[in-house]
Amino acid sequence: MSPPPAILALGDRFKRWLLERALPIWWDRGADRAGGGFHDRLDLTGRPILGVKRARVAARQVFSYAVAGELDWSGPWQEAMDHGLAFLERGHRRADGLYSAFGGSGDDRVDLYDQAFVLLALASAAVNGDREAQTKAAALLALLPREPAGGFASLNDAPLDANPNMHLFEAFLAWTGAEPSGPWRDLAAGQASLALTRLIDPASGAQSERFGAGWTAPPEAERVVEPGHQLEWAWLLLRWNLVSGDMAAFAAAMRLIELAERCGVDTARNVSVNALNGDLKVIDSGTRMWPQTERLRVVLLAGALTGDASFWDMALDAAAGLESFLDVPTPGLWRDSLETDDLSAPASSLYHVVGAIRQLDAVADGRPA
Repeated sequence: MSPPPAILALGDRFKRWLLERALPIWWDRGADRAGGGFHDRLDLTGRPILGVKRARVAARQVFSYAVAGELDWSGPWQEAMDHGLAFLERGHRRADGLYSAFGGSGDDRVDLYDQAFVLLALASAAVNGDREAQTKAAALLALLPREPAGGFASLNDAPLDANPNMHLFEAFLAWTGAEPSGPWRDLAAGQASLALTRLIDPASGAQSERFGAGWTAPPEAERVVEPGHQLEWAWLLLRWNLVSGDMAAFAAAMRLIELAERCGVDTARNVSVNALNGDLKVIDSGTRMWPQTERLRVVLLAGALTGDASFWDMALDAAAGLESFLDVPTPGLWRDSLETDDLSAPASSLYHVVGAIRQLDAVADGRPA
């Protein structure tokens, strides 16, 4: 089913904003030409806020500018990618091959979450002709600790965490396209299985955040359910369904979308909220920008796959909620929250923005993703 004119118009508007406003400012002012990498935040006039640089930001910007190339941005997207990749190697890569969370700070800690985004950045590099990316990705993968019950364990003695495993799923799916003959499809299948058998509660259909040994579910009173992560998992499971035909993944994704819409949306402001408890009641009614992009992205994909017109209506609602975060003095920036007085834009959110606009572009072209 083709999207209605309102969705096509939405795609045109958001794509122009991305290509003409956001991508230029995050390269012109977000890149640190002197010190390497990317600044973590800009204030809402577009000035860098100096501070420690995170590996996940450099990796996400590599991905974002690779997508910029896909979307025919006329700016130096390859230069921006190379800039980020170079800083990952120089500023974050440790002697043991893992990537430290903080670059140039003397803090050498590692986190599984950051390794997932390095793998995603390397997949973007491989698609764009980097001959060393596959070797680097294979070497990094070999360092990641497997959890016997499925998925990957923490690198820093933290509890088992669904979020980095979700982003590893994303990276493995990206690598499945970049290197079809590699191990990546089997790895993606393992992450899908982890979600379906361990992370998603069969009774409620909700995905929790932290788990005990062997992915033991926390007591219901201790569970935290983030609507934004329900939406991210749903999109990945729908992508996995496209790759594999796994209908259990499709059904779980649809249930996650329904749950996030029913329980996780502040209908007065038309925005996804931060967190629910195990009973799916709101425990944090605050907002952040990134879940709004994930809401838009997944309902667009669901509409393209099912032909159900209600998903186009959800997409228009999600876009309206997202635009309230983009209403700032400098076009191309955003505010992270509607509640706080911290008027700065996190660079890490560009990754979420380009993901949603990439999905809009695909739907407009008659492609699911």
